[in-house]
Amino acid sequence: MDGKALVAAVGSGDAEAVTRLLEAGADPDTLADDGLPVLCRAVAAYDEDVADALVQGGADPDRILPDGTTPLVRAIDGGSPSVVTAVLGREPRLRLPEAERERLLTRARRWYERGAEAELRDRTGASGPVHRARVMDGEYHHVTQLTLDGSTVRAGHGAILTDLEWAFRILPPVDELASRALAQGDPDHVDWWSGQWILSRRRSKETWSAVAAYRHAPTPLPRRFALDVLWAFMWPEASWRNSYEKETEDLLVSWATEGEEDPEVLAELLRLLGDTDRPESPAIGLRYAGHRDPRVRAKVPDLLIVWGNPPPLPSAEARATLLELAADKDGNVRAAAGGALCTACDGSPEVTSAVVALLRDPVARVRAWMSEAVTRCADRSADVADALFALLDEEDFPVRLNAAYALLRREDPRTAEAVKRVGPLSRPGYEEDHRLSALWSWEWNRRNS
Repeated sequence: MDGKALVAAVGSGDAEAVTRLLEAGADPDTLADDGLPVLCRAVAAYDEDVADALVQGGADPDRILPDGTTPLVRAIDGGSPSVVTAVLGREPRLRLPEAERERLLTRARRWYERGAEAELRDRTGASGPVHRARVMDGEYHHVTQLTLDGSTVRAGHGAILTDLEWAFRILPPVDELASRALAQGDPDHVDWWSGQWILSRRRSKETWSAVAAYRHAPTPLPRRFALDVLWAFMWPEASWRNSYEKETEDLLVSWATEGEEDPEVLAELLRLLGDTDRPESPAIGLRYAGHRDPRVRAKVPDLLIVWGNPPPLPSAEARATLLELAADKDGNVRAAAGGALCTACDGSPEVTSAVVALLRDPVARVRAWMSEAVTRCADRSADVADALFALLDEEDFPVRLNAAYALLRREDPRTAEAVKRVGPLSRPGYEEDHRLSALWSWEWNRRNS
């Protein structure tokens, strides 16, 4: 097969076309116009999707290039953890000899310890200013991208080093990984995420205990990092033998009971506790309902609801607290309280009035949140239905969709008008949406009955 089509697909960043061409017989190691395999072009473009498609299709990440490097080495130099992960491929520990693994680790460690700017200056020989930009690396995390004299690198080598060590089954001390993760001081940075993820994969008593010890760190940042790792420890694993869910929940309960001074850390602690069904949660929620920081108060409603199917009604004290929080001065707190009231709706006039007030809240994001929460609410009162119908005047499509869906579920006589005011029922990105599907089915049945 002519390789020009593959070169063009790689150059345009079309991962789906790359996969199709490889399945049709294109050579995954096709050379581009510069004489290098197309995988190198994907690496240079920081296109992890295309790089992954090529490697999965058989491209050789260890091919020796004219300058003595390989596509994998170039990926490490480029500083993008997501690209390195794509190029690294599956089971690199089995594929690469020990000497090559050590060479890759040494290279990543040098970049990290010297710093991306120092390495970039050495390679370019330029002394001018470095242009810095914050860019996304992967779908959820960011990294600093540096450009000097036409050359570009990303400063994600802390994450790359951590990822390579894990891929090669090297287990540095927990404190070393935590130090790398915390160096940037940013929970959204790639270094933080890599350290968090790898530590959560090291399912051992020693690792769990070392992470839990950061609860007593004198500064907030390590405590926040510990919570991020512990959150991942709460994810179910294939075997109960390496599960630390109960130990983690016990730690969260004792931590919240004894107190946490930093509001951001406390809010995250309560968020994690809200994902559990611990019997201590309502009492902990009541304790923090009057906290000065709205980020903390916004996490209280989830603690006051005891989950079940259907969920039991909250206690009188919890119910009164939710009603109070539904009138909080902060919109996020009001929305969280409204969602909890909808989940455990008791049909009382007080709860109905609070739900209606929130559906008519002056803050658009509160109305949007409530429009979704009410789709799960058992309240079938006329006041709630009227408030939902009023939301059909909103410009935001998801709000109108939620309102129409909630009216349909209530068998409201205005459903036909609601469906009409939602607008076209064919929307890009909503092909699998259950709400839109329900409206479409209702409209089809009405016309064909």
